[in-house]
Amino acid sequence: MFHANRLSLGLVVPIENYGDGPVPEMHRHIERVQLAEALGFSAVWLRDVPFNVPAFGDAGQTYDPFVYLGLLSGLTERIALGVASIILPLRHPAHVAKAAATADVLSVGRLILGVASGDRPEEYPAINAPFADRGASFRESYRYIRKMSAPWPRFDNQRGQVMGEMDMLPKPVSGRLPLLITGSSQQSPEWLAAHGDGWMTYPRPAESQARIIQDWRQRMRTIGRPNQPVLQPLYIDLTETPNTPPTPIHLGLRIGINPLREYLRSRQEMGVNHIALNLRFNQADIESTSKRIADELLPEFQHEERT
Repeated sequence: MFHANRLSLGLVVPIENYGDGPVPEMHRHIERVQLAEALGFSAVWLRDVPFNVPAFGDAGQTYDPFVYLGLLSGLTERIALGVASIILPLRHPAHVAKAAATADVLSVGRLILGVASGDRPEEYPAINAPFADRGASFRESYRYIRKMSAPWPRFDNQRGQVMGEMDMLPKPVSGRLPLLITGSSQQSPEWLAAHGDGWMTYPRPAESQARIIQDWRQRMRTIGRPNQPVLQPLYIDLTETPNTPPTPIHLGLRIGINPLREYLRSRQEMGVNHIALNLRFNQADIESTSKRIADELLPEFQHEERT
């Protein structure tokens, strides 16, 4: 999925158009994930949306991401299974560590776990958690999950105490969970550069996006960390006319296939390693759009062999 100086493409689940309302039908959702794998997309991405908050306007794939990951693990073979992102302050990190390691083992190491501090204040009273403290809670949960990958861990932080007298199983396939931090997650730029196996950032105008990525990577170089991948989501409404110039939609573009190719090339040049395409507002047939992207874009931006 990740290659230095190269871009890969994934799809956000649910792979359907539900632009007229917050709740998708989840129509043919398994078939579409399996189609994404067969077409050669490198990843599918789930989201953690515990509550359907009207002000937010999007219920995501509606299913709990960890339960859904278990299902997808058994019904796919190669495609990476990503979560963008688990809201750490809304879950105890022991449960996250256990569920994520289980999904990683069941999928034979295909899990990519995005983590975030959350941006929907309406959800926090439901679990009696203070929204204002989510940054500190995120940091402590992140450290807790990292420690849990080790055998017989020993640590003490604000989310719990484990003193080496018990272990958590299973362990991740690679020895530790791949944790990618979303946005700032209420952390300083220095903390973001020092932690995480990658960074999920939001779409921005080209000049701004390039500057932010360069700053993050310079901070990593300064502290001696190796380069880490950058991911970006992008909502698209792919038009039938191939040269339709881009016009803004929510967190994305209404765009023709040729300008989309140029957009992807520009993001590859600035150091983006993966873009997760979201078809929520796509007006054309979803299967046809997926196949069109695979036929016309994946040969340049992909490294998987199609079946």
